[in-house]
Amino acid sequence: MQVHPQDPATPAQNSGLRRSTLLALCACVLVAQGMVAAINLLIPQLAASSLHLTTSQLLWTVDAYVIVFAALLIPAGAIGDRWGRKGALLAGLGLFAAGAATSALATGPAALIAGRGVCGAGAALIMPATMSIVVRLAGPAGMGRALAAWTLSAGLGGLAGNVVGGLVGEYLSWRALFWLMVPLAALLAAAVARTTPRTPANPAAALDPIGSLLITGALFAVVHGIIEGPPRGWTSATVLGSFAAGAVLLALFTAYGLRAARPLFDPRVFASRELRAGTLGMATAFFGLFALFYVNAQYLQYAKGYSVAVAGLAIVPLTVGMVVVPKLVVRAGNLKHRPLAGGGLALIGAGLLLVSTADAATPYPLYALYLLLLSVGTGLCAPALTATVVASLPAHQAGLGSGLNTAAREVGAALGVAVVGTVLAARFSGTPEGPAQVAEFTSAMGTGLRTAALLVLLAAAAVWWGYREPGSAPGASED
Repeated sequence: MQVHPQDPATPAQNSGLRRSTLLALCACVLVAQGMVAAINLLIPQLAASSLHLTTSQLLWTVDAYVIVFAALLIPAGAIGDRWGRKGALLAGLGLFAAGAATSALATGPAALIAGRGVCGAGAALIMPATMSIVVRLAGPAGMGRALAAWTLSAGLGGLAGNVVGGLVGEYLSWRALFWLMVPLAALLAAAVARTTPRTPANPAAALDPIGSLLITGALFAVVHGIIEGPPRGWTSATVLGSFAAGAVLLALFTAYGLRAARPLFDPRVFASRELRAGTLGMATAFFGLFALFYVNAQYLQYAKGYSVAVAGLAIVPLTVGMVVVPKLVVRAGNLKHRPLAGGGLALIGAGLLLVSTADAATPYPLYALYLLLLSVGTGLCAPALTATVVASLPAHQAGLGSGLNTAAREVGAALGVAVVGTVLAARFSGTPEGPAQVAEFTSAMGTGLRTAALLVLLAAAAVWWGYREPGSAPGASED
């Protein structure tokens, strides 16, 4: 796998990345990403809880974390670059624990939702800080392996969230999930403090308050519009207003960045075709994964009759390709990004098409094979896409690069849920209780997943084109 850092190696890079440090950082990534998915399996418990959540409040309980997380990622990355990544990571873990405790102690909807938002702010500090530390410590020789491990942890976080959420939903109260996060965050903070060295901060790094406000507002508005699309309708005033606000703020951020003396980051970096392809590819990979996550638990419970806990565990085959394939890619050595990114996304699209054929009669081992194909595709493309985005910015802006990478991931994930959720809601409503309703549900699920698969395959073609060599013919390969 090729990575081309743009800055010379610093002393921190030359020191190498210890295994204990990488394990601690990857554990932080896994926990932060896991909280995106875990709450979804607790929706029935929350709906029936003594908090008496309305439909809107239940939606915000789920989405507050994602919206705040995605909106703050790029400024949070800049904060780490300016004042130190280790400090930003420890602060993020502190916010994460405080938010979890607030949600666990909630006696009303407002405290529950606020706690989720504070958790999301903590995650926004955690994700860029962990990747930028990895980039600074690994050096050119170890960066491919280290980024593969980081990306694996982010992917496994969604799976871990499904498993843990399922087990909590089956055997414990919803409050247990939040209480579990408090000592876990404390343990991770202790591990980081002990194992992770401080990397050189860049006091001259631009924080750019105006640019930070504009990009935060733009991401908040776009993600809010995506999440509100399915329940409110894509043509509702709220959704159209959110998208319009996001577009205006993004245009203002771009115009400001082109003129500012020290912008948060220079919009001209997107002149790089590979950066555009890498950002699109990362969003697409998680679009496909979260489209699957949205319907997987419902399919396994409604069509296959699995309990919540078993449904959470039944997605484990998705881990196989994510764990094994990146190691094989790194061992293979100097592989090009283009076939890894384009081919991996194509496999994700193919896996979604296969899952779309599943119904109540589909044997679980066959379904597990479909999940395995998806995991192989993710294992192929995600490390290459991450390396592309990170390598497109100088090493002293590693936090910004990580924030951009993770923002693309979260926007893609929100879109995946929104697209499949919209198609499913248009063709089926309620809870399937008999064979006829189950068949109607699996048919609607199949339509939603085929829609998602088509979009993934189209994006895979665009990513393949984006990685072409400058001046190459349309059919030429860089290999």
